[in-house]
Amino acid sequence: MATKTSNRNVSSEIAFLSRALKAPSLAASVDRLAERARAESWTHEEFLAACLQREVAAREAHGGEGRIRAARFPARKSLEEFDFEHQRSLKRETIAHLGTLDFVASKENVVFLGPPGTGKTHLSIGLGIRACQAGHRVAFATAAQWVSRLADAHHAGSCRTNWSSSAGSRC
Repeated sequence: MATKTSNRNVSSEIAFLSRALKAPSLAASVDRLAERARAESWTHEEFLAACLQREVAAREAHGGEGRIRAARFPARKSLEEFDFEHQRSLKRETIAHLGTLDFVASKENVVFLGPPGTGKTHLSIGLGIRACQAGHRVAFATAAQWVSRLADAHHAGSCRTNWSSSAGSRC
């Protein structure tokens, strides 16, 4: 059986194709993965799967950060940093349950009400960041900012409000 010889520079091709696919993690890890594949006698499919897994993991990690930046949080807060001693009326279990993001899957709303300084913004940011890390897109704004946006849209004529129908507002 004759083997075909080629003057191809496979490394250059992989670098080019990785750039074309916008897969920088693949470009950075393909040499190490290829060495490991040879050493462990991986099949072509196993090698390809390892390459794709590396790129997916990198995208998931970077995607969460991109979604966090796009959400425009005023600060970076986590649910774990919340001071339950300062706000004793909140139950840790309730916040932990919200942190599972089941309400997102159920398409339910979460509203935090209370006077200033009670942790509403902190908890909203913490849930939003958790949602971003889970792959959801988030748009953060305070209640005052949402009211302002709705008022601006209404004045611009791009927000129709039908308060008497069950459909509510449409913007």
